[in-house]
Amino acid sequence: MSWLSPGPAWLFCPADRPERFARAIESSDLAIFDLEDGVAPARRALARAALAALEAPPERFIVRVNPVGSPEHALDREALESCATSVVMLAKTESAAEVASLAPWRVVALCETPVGLSRVEEIAAAPNVVALMWGAEDLAAGLGGTASRGSDGALSDVSRYARARTLLAARVAGVVALDTVHVAFDDEAGLLAEARDAAAMGFDATPCVHPRQVGIVREAYRPTDDELAFARRVLAASADAGGVVRVDDVMVDGPLVAHARRTLRRAGESAG
Repeated sequence: MSWLSPGPAWLFCPADRPERFARAIESSDLAIFDLEDGVAPARRALARAALAALEAPPERFIVRVNPVGSPEHALDREALESCATSVVMLAKTESAAEVASLAPWRVVALCETPVGLSRVEEIAAAPNVVALMWGAEDLAAGLGGTASRGSDGALSDVSRYARARTLLAARVAGVVALDTVHVAFDDEAGLLAEARDAAAMGFDATPCVHPRQVGIVREAYRPTDDELAFARRVLAASADAGGVVRVDDVMVDGPLVAHARRTLRRAGESAG
């Protein structure tokens, strides 16, 4: 993987609210300054000017730009010329050619339309893609639906399909995998469960829509003490045995060793 996620909790911040920039950077693992849906069209010129004036380490933020072909996209690109970031998030990505058109910027491809998600493998393989993300709400709208989740808050079947396909495409291409946002920011239990599931599946991060979600996502991605202890025992036993070995009534082979290494890496420990 040529570009690594700086941590599991990314945070969207409207680019027309410069008074929030410092907090977004300080409180999250990566700030996403938004020029698309988070900003009313009438305020996007203000947002671009705010980004041009931003002084922050380029590794601490990225910028979400409007879709290729939209009236706003060319203006966003002009604003990027005055901005320090080398990584942009492309809203509603629908082809590898769209991603390539943003070179030399590296791209987080946000696949959130039926067309984009039907081409997610092609998009993931574009040379300047460094991460894939999927979007549940835009997908539901694009399909003619009214909700991305059921009445219990769980992702719908089509959302789970898009989620799994995005993760698989990211792993095949060797790029960072981002889960969708949890827009109900008062639903802390739902976010915690969904982010834990994302971490267990193999996602690298869950972007947040509110600062109060950051700590919840970090907790979800952080292995428990028991998980860490088990992972350490697995690696120690497999190093000594050199093959299949029994650890805590579990038969451990190659895949479980890989799980253990990832668990340690999520905790910031060396996995050998």
